[in-house]
Amino acid sequence: METKNRRYDIDWLRVIAIAILLVFHIMVMFQSYANQVSFIQSPTLLKILLVPLSLLSVMRIPLLFFVSGMGVFFSLQRRTWLRLLGERAKRILIPLVFGSFAIVPIHKFIYAKYYSEKFIYSPESAHLWFLINILMYVSWFLALFYFVKEIQNSKFFKSLRRLIEKYPFSIYFLTMPYILESLTIPADVPYALYYDSRVGLLLGAVAFFLGFIFITLGEVVWKSISKIKYYSLSIAFVLFLIRLFEFKTHGPHILTSIESISWIIGALGLGYVYLNKPSKTLGYLSAAAYPIYIVHMIFLYLGAYIIFPLSVGPWISLILIIAFTFGGSFLSYEIIRRIFFLRPLFGLKSKK
Repeated sequence: METKNRRYDIDWLRVIAIAILLVFHIMVMFQSYANQVSFIQSPTLLKILLVPLSLLSVMRIPLLFFVSGMGVFFSLQRRTWLRLLGERAKRILIPLVFGSFAIVPIHKFIYAKYYSEKFIYSPESAHLWFLINILMYVSWFLALFYFVKEIQNSKFFKSLRRLIEKYPFSIYFLTMPYILESLTIPADVPYALYYDSRVGLLLGAVAFFLGFIFITLGEVVWKSISKIKYYSLSIAFVLFLIRLFEFKTHGPHILTSIESISWIIGALGLGYVYLNKPSKTLGYLSAAAYPIYIVHMIFLYLGAYIIFPLSVGPWISLILIIAFTFGGSFLSYEIIRRIFFLRPLFGLKSKK
């Protein structure tokens, strides 16, 4: 995130969200629906993992879109629209195309091998769908973002800042598009159906735009969020318990959306208060997060391919696959970052 006033907490939240994504994908393999979403399924299920899965499912992807929208704000401060588009094409489109042709087929091959199915090479985005959405949002909102940048010191924005400063909970009014979007989701469609769906496309777009607006409004928003962070987390936790015990994890979409945005506001508040400081660890992890996101599915599937037949028990399998996935992904990053022609294929800047 390139700016004189670097926000280390936002970098940390991106790193944490990617780590959660990896663990989330691993836990999916221990659920009865794993095969339905083309994951290798554990021979022994861990139904208890439905609890953390249902909690994380409503906020992990929207949080990434929030953070991505914030990243665009910082990029706009020092780039023309043409340079911004060129940079995004280089750092997103190249890894997307490369990943679709060279990375995704590898874990598809492992899946076919595990189930003794015939493998047919076919490039596809799979888990890289997130990158497609980001490219779409940048193109959709770029003109609007530049307009907002020009009027960020207007009377309207000054009034909005005063309102948020005086009434911190008015942050929730800013997020009304996020909440109301849930009313457009049919009751029989899961709220957290982000992949390859209209639901995920629209929800991601709203989260992306709100992330940009949050960071545009400046320090007053973050101070207000820090004041209400524990209240927001309490609201989210109570709504999660209601969803878990009253609705078996699939509650009314309007309540789930309030829960989702409350988790996000709480996470942003905690990050602002406790994580907005530089560290060598953050520098390393921030650079590693993108390549690890691209390659992690290979090691997730390979870990399942090797470990599931060992019959060591589901909990041991879970721990071993987590270690294998993270270990293999970080090892890959260490190789990628040292080879100049691989760096741009995984979204890393070329070394000077």
